[in-house]
Amino acid sequence: MPFLDKLQLWAEERPHDTAVVVGSGRLTWAGLRDAAAGLVADAPATTVLAEPNSVRFVERYAAAVAGDRRCAVLDPEWPAPMIEEVSSRVLPTTTPFGAELVDGDASSTFLIGLTSGTTSVPKAFTRSRRSWQVSFDASIEFFGLSQEDRTLAPGPLSASLNLFALSECLYAGSAFHTLESFDVADAHAAISHDGITRLVLAPTALRLLSERGLAGDVDASGIRSIICAGSKLDARTLEAARRWAPRAAIYEYYGASELSFVSGTRLAAGEPLDAGGTGIGLPFPGVEVTILDDAGSPLRDGEHGNISVRSGMISNGYLWGDDGQALRCLDGWYTVGDQGFLEDGTLHILGRRSDMIITSGKNVYPHEVELAVASVPGVEGAVAAGVPDDIRGHKVIAGVVPACGAITATQLRTGLDGLLARDKWPLQYYVLSELPMTDRGKVSRKVLLDWIKNHDPRARALG
Repeated sequence: MPFLDKLQLWAEERPHDTAVVVGSGRLTWAGLRDAAAGLVADAPATTVLAEPNSVRFVERYAAAVAGDRRCAVLDPEWPAPMIEEVSSRVLPTTTPFGAELVDGDASSTFLIGLTSGTTSVPKAFTRSRRSWQVSFDASIEFFGLSQEDRTLAPGPLSASLNLFALSECLYAGSAFHTLESFDVADAHAAISHDGITRLVLAPTALRLLSERGLAGDVDASGIRSIICAGSKLDARTLEAARRWAPRAAIYEYYGASELSFVSGTRLAAGEPLDAGGTGIGLPFPGVEVTILDDAGSPLRDGEHGNISVRSGMISNGYLWGDDGQALRCLDGWYTVGDQGFLEDGTLHILGRRSDMIITSGKNVYPHEVELAVASVPGVEGAVAAGVPDDIRGHKVIAGVVPACGAITATQLRTGLDGLLARDKWPLQYYVLSELPMTDRGKVSRKVLLDWIKNHDPRARALG
C-alpha cells in the first residue's frame, strides 16, 4: 500500500466513473490507471514533483510511488535555488524499479515530506506505505468517507492536507476534486455544478467560501461534511459555515506532518462549538495520547506539557534537518514539541514551545491569546506574538482585524475580562487591514512582527 492496488480494483470495477477532477480536466478510474501505468517504466527511484495542480500532477504522482519508489512533493512557489537544493539531496543514483503499477512493500518509504519554508532548506522526513494505510483507515472511519462522496480540496496538492486528501480518496474509491489554483468563484462553481458533498480546507479558506457564498447566494445544501485543519476554528468562521452549509457536519482535528492524526471532534449540523476554547477533541481511532514532561514522565489532568503520541501513523524520522527536538521519542511516545494538556479525555492545544512568550516569568502561548482576542465582540480575526521588553523580558502584543468600523484598546481590554487571565493580556494592540499570512494560507506571527518592524501600513498601533 498505500493506494495503487486499490486504484487497480476501482479501475476494474468502475472504469468509467470519475476518479479525479482538476479544474476542467477529468480522469476516470481506468483513465488514471492507464495514464500512470504508461509512466511507470520511465519513473526513477525517486521523483521530485514541484508543479501546480493538474491532472498530469496526479498521473505522475501515482507512477512515482509504484513499487518501492518514493516521491518528494515540493511547493512550486519556492525559489528555484531551494528546489534545486532539495532535489539534489533526495535524488539517488540507484536504478529504477519494475514497470508495474502496484504498491510496494508496506515497510518501504514512499513519501519524502518537506516542512514549509522560503528562506532556508526545509527539514525532510519520510513516510512508509504502512503509515499512510493506517492513516487512511483511521480517517475514513472518523470522517465517514464513502464512495458516494465527492471531495473538494481547493488548495495546492503540494500541501500535505490536500495531498493526503487526494491519496485517501484514491484509496477509498471516492471522487476527488481540486482547482488549478485557489479561486473562490471556481470553488463555488465546483460546489454548485459538480455535486460536491465534502470539503477539506483550512479555516481561512472556509471563511472565504462561506461568507462570499452567503453574499452570492451560492447553494451549499449538498455539502454533508466539512473537514478543517491547520488552525482552530473561530466563532465567526463557524457561524458563517453553519449558515452557508446547514446540513454539514463540521470536523476539526489536530495533527502534525510527522505524527499524522492525533485528535479530532465532530460537530453535527447545528451542534454548538466552544469556538473560543483550546479543546480539540478526543484521540483519533488507533491513537494513544498522553502529556509528558521533558524527562518523559506523565503529567496529571490539567498539567501542561509535551503532547505525546503512540500510533501506527508515525513517520520514520528525518532525512536531514533533525535538530533532536523536532521529533522526539520519550520512552516510546513521540512528540513534535507541541504543548497542551488533557482534561476529561479531551486534548487541549496551547501551541509550539518555540512560540511560547516568557513575560515577567510567566509562560504565555500566543495561541490561547489569539483565541480569546478573536472572541471579543467586534473582532474579525487576531494574531498574537511576543516582542522584547526591557522590564519583562518580552511583552505580549496582538494584531486585530475589526469586524466593522473602528475598535479601541479599551474595548479590547474590556472584552477580554473573564476570557483570559489578566497577566496574559496583550500590552499593545495593532489594527490590521488584513491578517498576516504565509503563502500556504496560514496566519503568521513572523509576518506580523515584520510589518511592525518595517512600519507597514497594514499594521497601525492603537493608542
